[in-house]
Amino acid sequence: MNIGLIGAGAIANFLLEEINHNQLEGLRIKSVLVRDKEKYQLLESKFDVKLYADLETFLDSEIDIVVEAANINAVKTLLPSVIKKKDAVLISVGALADEALLKEITNLVTDYKHVVHLPSGAIGGLDLLQNANTLGAVKSVTLTTRKPASSLIEEELDEEKVVFEGKAVDAIKEFPKNMNVSIILSLVGLGIEKTTVCLVADPHINKNAHQVDILGDFGEATISITNNPLPENPKTSYLAAMSILGTLVRMRGRLIIGG
Repeated sequence: MNIGLIGAGAIANFLLEEINHNQLEGLRIKSVLVRDKEKYQLLESKFDVKLYADLETFLDSEIDIVVEAANINAVKTLLPSVIKKKDAVLISVGALADEALLKEITNLVTDYKHVVHLPSGAIGGLDLLQNANTLGAVKSVTLTTRKPASSLIEEELDEEKVVFEGKAVDAIKEFPKNMNVSIILSLVGLGIEKTTVCLVADPHINKNAHQVDILGDFGEATISITNNPLPENPKTSYLAAMSILGTLVRMRGRLIIGG
């Protein structure tokens, strides 16, 4: 499968290393879309890719699928055009908190018969939630996220502090850079109006930790994840980067596990 990559940051470089440099079987990044070709020129020789600055030329290159590894703004400005021509993998799910954009994307994938894959990012257990909610039988979904205090607020803390407690829709508005997890959880579960979020600033931790509590007719489940940062960029979750790679690997498989 030939891949077109949007972005050249930490996650993009992780994918280039794991797929092209390590020659991951069945996958190859062929094209990379960037805003400044000169700035990232080294990528061409280092990873044997071709750089593009024009979206349409990029989409017409020798690629089967587009992977977005950039930012929310890239999703808002580029994704509608991308899915008219290609399937896509999207990591900046925060863009889909925009209900108008989500509706547009939903309509476009139907009209153009393409698929948008949303990796699980920094959490797990999404398949469990989807399965449990197949018949609309999930009663509640609660996300408790703990982050280093300095990454959330400027106030000096000696003890942990709850900085938000309420609906995901409001959490996203108040902490747009810190609530990607709540968005993907809401999309597969009860929606942003019915998903409950508790965000804790903790001065005694240096990693992000997420706990998802699900209650429904199936029973109940608790999923806990503590994320190590990506070695190349401490602001990026290692698991989020791996979730894109895992999504691509599963696409090429014939034995489908889970779901």
